[in-house]
Amino acid sequence: MSTNCTLTAPEKNLVTLAPTTGSSFVMPGVTKEMLQKYDVSGPRYTSYPTADRFVEAFTEDAYKLALEQRRISGANLPLSIYVHIPFCESLCFFCACNKIVTKHHERSTEYLRYLNREIDLHIEHLGAGQTISQLHLGGGSPTFFSDDELSELMTMLKRSFVFAPGGEYSIEVDPRTVNEQRLKHLADLGFNRLSFGVQDFDPAVQKAVHRIQPAEQVFSLVEAARRYNFDSVNVDLIYGLPMQTPESFTRTLAQVVELRPNRIALYGYAHLPERFKPQRRISEYELPAAQDKITMLSSALSAFMKAGYVYVGMDHFALPDDDLAIAKRQGRLHRNFQGYSTQPDCDLISLGVSAIGRVGATYSQNAKTIEEYYDYLNQGRFPVVRGLALSLDDLVRRAVIMAIMCQGALQFESIELAYMIDFKTYFANELALLKEQEATGMVELDDNGLQVTETGWFFVRAVAMLFDRYLQTDRNRARFSKII
Repeated sequence: MSTNCTLTAPEKNLVTLAPTTGSSFVMPGVTKEMLQKYDVSGPRYTSYPTADRFVEAFTEDAYKLALEQRRISGANLPLSIYVHIPFCESLCFFCACNKIVTKHHERSTEYLRYLNREIDLHIEHLGAGQTISQLHLGGGSPTFFSDDELSELMTMLKRSFVFAPGGEYSIEVDPRTVNEQRLKHLADLGFNRLSFGVQDFDPAVQKAVHRIQPAEQVFSLVEAARRYNFDSVNVDLIYGLPMQTPESFTRTLAQVVELRPNRIALYGYAHLPERFKPQRRISEYELPAAQDKITMLSSALSAFMKAGYVYVGMDHFALPDDDLAIAKRQGRLHRNFQGYSTQPDCDLISLGVSAIGRVGATYSQNAKTIEEYYDYLNQGRFPVVRGLALSLDDLVRRAVIMAIMCQGALQFESIELAYMIDFKTYFANELALLKEQEATGMVELDDNGLQVTETGWFFVRAVAMLFDRYLQTDRNRARFSKII
């Protein structure tokens, strides 16, 4: 099966959307009927099963058992570490993250002490000197920490773990909280990747979401990051925000293309005010219409591809020489709780309030409030409050879903050999549904496997969702973001 093959639809049915630059971009093989059919909510599949399936029956004891099993296995495979720093100086109205809005920077000093306790607990059960190949600091705003506090955090981690040469060590950066000197400090600490939260450059949109940061500030910081030889600079964008229009977003896209970051993450805004309290400050009347959101997505695809970016998948773009684009070409792409990654599939130790980790065939999540998080650690206990021990069915379906999400292809035999099943019998219902997607040009099927087409990449979550056992009987999908 050809990875570039698409179903040719009648020209009158093709969705051709014209960005305001005057050029048009044809979403290959995508019809208006398909856009209507797949205008549904669904998981992003940074894990399977997804975090909403975690249960409180998974306790600290289950987590300790998973750590001990890793220790006695002797495999010594590299770890990934995520540190959640929840503090922010101001509230962004679109935010769905676990955060604590405060001007009191002394709170981070206390938080560091508890992070140190949590690290010590892990070393007690894992042993010192474990190698890590990936570190990510997220939030909140990790740059809420002072330079000295970031230094202390890295000292704590390097005292307990061995940082592998050539690893991916990244940090999310709020442009409003850093300057050139702070970027140099991050480079000196060993960070080699930065992710700038831009969202939109338009002043009216920034005001509507309570996040004012002039474009000139971001351009200056990215220029400084290049001087300090960061391996990759990422920019996060969101379409579908209040006050956005296709015209205003096209201007933002032009600025991003001029900025030329190594990677771009483009997310569709999911308005779920019933779940995320800050979003209640956003008026639904100021949100762009569904058709305008599709136009914005089309404009972004057109702008980035014309600028030479590789469409990695779903919401990620990268320059051809970036490690992410190279991993996509070589079939080495992986996916974890931070999104697409170049690092091999590995255990993830997550530190901090609400952080989600993965060890062996288990997922776990820490307490969601800082008071509860502190209370567990004061008792000398891991702050794990829920999680999941994966069943054999979960493991089989995770392998299938991640192959679809990362490689856009699946060989039935590889799943059969790994899990001792007959694929066509085990997934008879799913294959029948895939036949419907094949008829619309989403996938190509043969006796050996499936291939997501160029058209299907726009809806790859819909392909993966067919294999999600939990969704088959779930009618409450509105808690997820729209898949396009």
